[in-house]
Amino acid sequence: MHGGASEALASPTFRNPSHLRRGAALRNVSTQGISRRGAAHPDSRPTPLPVQRCFCTNPDRGAPPRSGVCVRTPRPSQMPPEGVPRTGGSLSHKFLHIMSLSFTDFALEVYPFLELQPFHRVYYRVLEAFARGRIPRLIVTMPPQHGKSVGATTLLPAYLLGLDPDLRVAIASYSGSLASKFNRRVQRILESSEYAALFPETTIKRGTRPPSYIRTADEVEIIGRRGGLLSVGREGSLTGNRVDCFILDDLYKDAIEANSPLIRANCWEWYTSVVRTRMHNASRELVVFTRWHEEDLIGSLMRREPVVPLERWEQLGPEGAPASGTAPEGWLHLNFEALKSSPPTELDPRRPGEALWPGQHDVALLEAKRRLDPVQFECMYQGHPSAREGLLYGGNFAEYDLLPRDVVRRGNYTDTADTGDDYLCSLSYVVDVDGLIYVTDAVYTREPMEVTEQLVAEMLLRSDTREAAVESNNGGRGFARAVQARVPGVRVEWFHQSANKEARILSNSATVLHLVRFPRGWSLRWPELYAHLTTYRRKFRANRWHDAADVVTGLVEREATGRSGRLRYVKIV
Repeated sequence: MHGGASEALASPTFRNPSHLRRGAALRNVSTQGISRRGAAHPDSRPTPLPVQRCFCTNPDRGAPPRSGVCVRTPRPSQMPPEGVPRTGGSLSHKFLHIMSLSFTDFALEVYPFLELQPFHRVYYRVLEAFARGRIPRLIVTMPPQHGKSVGATTLLPAYLLGLDPDLRVAIASYSGSLASKFNRRVQRILESSEYAALFPETTIKRGTRPPSYIRTADEVEIIGRRGGLLSVGREGSLTGNRVDCFILDDLYKDAIEANSPLIRANCWEWYTSVVRTRMHNASRELVVFTRWHEEDLIGSLMRREPVVPLERWEQLGPEGAPASGTAPEGWLHLNFEALKSSPPTELDPRRPGEALWPGQHDVALLEAKRRLDPVQFECMYQGHPSAREGLLYGGNFAEYDLLPRDVVRRGNYTDTADTGDDYLCSLSYVVDVDGLIYVTDAVYTREPMEVTEQLVAEMLLRSDTREAAVESNNGGRGFARAVQARVPGVRVEWFHQSANKEARILSNSATVLHLVRFPRGWSLRWPELYAHLTTYRRKFRANRWHDAADVVTGLVEREATGRSGRLRYVKIV
């Protein structure tokens, strides 16, 4: 299966006995008016007895649910909708229960088989902030088969309609049939006994009764209220329909569609002429995608509207208040990388190299997928898309099986990390009589200098390197001295690189591809080095890391221009 079709079936699927017991307990406390809705006359609204269980949890603190009496004092923004009774001049316990139910607790009650991973709980907490209006415009990017659609397109619409039965919610996907499938799954939740116990005011048509309400695969209305759920495929029509909350889930079926300029243009036109025209001042919008192309819908939005990375909990704002850090027309963007490569954040505290869901997609599996197609992996699994036609090197590096017999020089070129997020890149190589450069060994890491000094020294000995050059711009001089002390038999030199990095890399790219060779299978030996070189883009500022490209450029500058080239070397005494 492809795109949203496969993602729709992806979810945490391990049973949790404690959650099953919780669901059973909840069903037991439900009285006849709640749990036996189907036995009542279809034209009559259920009249539930007071709910005896309350989940008074603060979703922002992740506290476990606890039963008992809700004692929260609601804010003016939490006044009950028309038709919800008040008791003794205060809000009913039922309404307080509804407003205090977290999205995570809701999900575990209606889907007791879920076993949520840490990133799922973060994801659901952000979705709850969206559901309660604290985030008006939200973008979530996530790898395929990580439960993206279960949270956003199946559970979230049901939760939204429970909080506000007057809400008009719309789901859109790349095909009408897939959008209808999402709609039917939401409807099954709405008519479940677990849902009735949680949100008794939100009911839908059963069979043919009541006859005046709509219930199809594409649309369902809430009985006695103004709300409902619509589903539409890309390029489908929503004429005459007001939408309070729009959820867009994977508007491209696969890479073939996303790589088509015509389909991308049609998708953008549909979005601007259909989605945006159905929305009003108070409407909310959720875009939840697996990235396919740098000019997909999310890429188009990023070029036209402010998009702020969601990295800190404070960006969600205090409970009941709008999220901070976004302009009225802007977005918050939550991106989950399959293999952590960006620095740790409050929402994603993983260390670089850790898998998002090791139980389902471990590091070995993800690295194997990256080796097959680094460009596609960066798009789909990392959320960092780039167009193949915009790559500087791509997969065009020459590979060798055996080193040449006539070796002229053995050398090394090292660029130390500029910042804590940068990579140290150190390449050992040999040069043959024709001037071709054969990379023989590499250290490519973000480990601190006290670690990399030893790693580079060991590599110099292992590769029988005679001389090494180290850029001195960012602590390189001290690094060179430390390495020299570890390998006194190697001549370690430092130099200051004054030329513009962008100009150097771009102007020497053709020479790099012509002269530099890597050992066959280098994608397995140095996967990060391979990924960063083969996905490096011509648009300089579109690249996150320049370290690998800088060093291969340095190789050809040093060797192709001869020993008396533009760089000045100073021997360390």
